[in-house]
Amino acid sequence: MKTCSAVGRRALLGLATGLAALPAAQARDRAATPRRAVATVAMLGDMLQAIAGEALAVETLMGEGVDPHLFRPTRADIARLLGADAVFAIGHRLEGRMGDVFERLRAAGRPVLAVAEALPRERLRAHPDYADSADPHIWMDPVLWAEAAGPVAEAVLRLAPEADEAVRTRLAAFRARLARLDAYAREAVATIPEGQRLLVTAHDAFGYFAARYGLEVESLQGLSTESEASLAHVERLVALLVARRVPAVFTETSVPDRAVLALIEGARARGHRVALGGALFSDAMGRPGTYEGTYEGMLDHNITTIVRALGGRVPAGGLNGRLAA
Repeated sequence: MKTCSAVGRRALLGLATGLAALPAAQARDRAATPRRAVATVAMLGDMLQAIAGEALAVETLMGEGVDPHLFRPTRADIARLLGADAVFAIGHRLEGRMGDVFERLRAAGRPVLAVAEALPRERLRAHPDYADSADPHIWMDPVLWAEAAGPVAEAVLRLAPEADEAVRTRLAAFRARLARLDAYAREAVATIPEGQRLLVTAHDAFGYFAARYGLEVESLQGLSTESEASLAHVERLVALLVARRVPAVFTETSVPDRAVLALIEGARARGHRVALGGALFSDAMGRPGTYEGTYEGMLDHNITTIVRALGGRVPAGGLNGRLAA
């Protein structure tokens, strides 16, 4: 009997010790397994990874060539989102068909940060179709994108407060790279002849870029690719290309190019040759693992392509060529 009691006491003591150690063990498990965060678009995933580093396991929902305006998540996508510790979106209707999903995530207790909506409204372009929204394409302006990195960093720290110093160091480095990108864009766009600083694209994703660097911008579709260009609008753009002797127009990697090609044909019919200046990255980045699959590479590609096609000068290799010179 004494032996049984002794065994019982030792078992109870062991159980109590194990229960006391459980919170510490759980804390170690959480530290060893980073929190999961899902970004809707690759530009945001790139920013999130640059700021969080190893503090978060970052995934991106939409890949190369995917149009976020038209994206509908599958059941597997929704499961990924529900399994994340936090979701990062652009907001202001960029992910136009995901509004109900975001509400479902919030109801399930998943934080959803709409990055563009965290910026002061006066810093954003108005949305022509929705008074309660603004132009969501904020990544097209590296200065505005650097500002948006602040709310992202604070959200990362709410998930991983132990990474405070590392996150703030990474944020500063990220903003420094964007300042370098902004300086390159200013220098490059300034070489375009003044009369040719008209950027014509498939949809209205380049307003922030144009405003930052002193370009005019025209597009076939509006802020959302769900809109359709009317015949009258196409004719107006053709007349503008001819009157201004614009040398090039641009397609986008995430938008069909047939309407832009129609502009080229229309201008040719009126005796003006317009070149296809190249494909720009608008609502999606390039293939993962490539330079264009990074935010800096995406913008560098756009800047270099636009400037060369409109008659300006950029160093061989774009931004990297400038740094190497």
